[in-house]
Amino acid sequence: MNKNYKFFIVDDDRIFINVLVKFLGAEGQTVLFNTSSVGALPEIIEQKPDCVLLDMMMPDMDGLELLKKLRSEPDLDATKIVIISGKSYEFDRKRAFKFGADGYITKPIDSQKIAAQLQRIIMDKIELTFWGVHGTLPVPGSTTIKYGGNTSCISLEFSRSSFFIFDSGTGIKVLSDHLMAEKRQPMEAKIFISHPHWDHINALPFFVPLYIPGNDFEICGPAHSDITMHELISGQMDGVYFPIKIKEFGASVHFRNLKEEEFDIDGIKIKTMLLNHPGYCLGYRVEYKDRIVCYITDNELYPESSPFYNEHYLNQLTEFVMDADALITDCTYTDKEYESKIGWGHSSISQVVDLAHRAGVKVLHLFHHDLNQTDADIDAKLETAHALLKEKGSSTICIAPKEKELFKI
Repeated sequence: MNKNYKFFIVDDDRIFINVLVKFLGAEGQTVLFNTSSVGALPEIIEQKPDCVLLDMMMPDMDGLELLKKLRSEPDLDATKIVIISGKSYEFDRKRAFKFGADGYITKPIDSQKIAAQLQRIIMDKIELTFWGVHGTLPVPGSTTIKYGGNTSCISLEFSRSSFFIFDSGTGIKVLSDHLMAEKRQPMEAKIFISHPHWDHINALPFFVPLYIPGNDFEICGPAHSDITMHELISGQMDGVYFPIKIKEFGASVHFRNLKEEEFDIDGIKIKTMLLNHPGYCLGYRVEYKDRIVCYITDNELYPESSPFYNEHYLNQLTEFVMDADALITDCTYTDKEYESKIGWGHSSISQVVDLAHRAGVKVLHLFHHDLNQTDADIDAKLETAHALLKEKGSSTICIAPKEKELFKI
């Protein structure tokens, strides 16, 4: 940990307390504890620690009851509260978050990861990672070393262990390798598909965590008329296009058909919007506390000179991405390239810059680059974006993210 925090542990297992004291003490942290939940309550109110670690199952007063009492104390509003329990059930985890927990860690703890897990919860940042930034086709080779040649995939990881994956282009194989190297098991995640064009779904069968029993995934995305999300994903794994069928998944895998709607996952608000692209394509707006991340790919923003220009749609999209801390959006073409690509369902760099500036976006992430564009071409698009933003006197920052690059929001 890069800062000294005051921790207070409440657990009736003295051996577990000793283990935590050892690990956290080695990190230079201040650690207080009490084996009695009843006795701990006044001590925590007096000490005002940075982070309280609670067991779920304790005599006299269980962890959830103590959590509820602590959350009723105004002086502890800044204190992070983490449940560390042997109960791995989804029901208990959801109740803990409902009562005001900031994190939930399942015993037995991993001594190599516990400090990083707790720091993530205390800092409460959204971790945005790019696993593939190109569109249409993967483009490996010497001309795509800087930004990477894999297709669309990003992830959002939250302090409360919620893990979201957006699209499953070939970048999801890079994410799969990363997760397997970290030995994350069991694993739970939501996979949000923007639309079922192959560069957004065709690497899903190579996502190894889907084959591991004990993992749990929900694959969410737009159905196409009478073709469900389950049918769209399983269709590319029917034995003709891919030799392994969807029934081979060892994890528990659920499917959810989405339309334009709004819903909540563990206190994280998700909004969807139909995008201007062939077929049924959704953009996503993720709101967590005071932060907003928008994922908008694939999408075409027609210029005002086009007969297809739709001011109403542009206003809707502007409102949808308004005030985003991070806007990840389709900027497939340069302005020159777009002249011959009108109607292909993708946008040019100047159109994307206009949208970000108009919506007051804090950081614009250039995404879904054309398969013929090299690292040098992406550098040129980034320079164009910087020049346009400067010309507008915009406060928006523009970044061209690289494969495996992580941003904390």
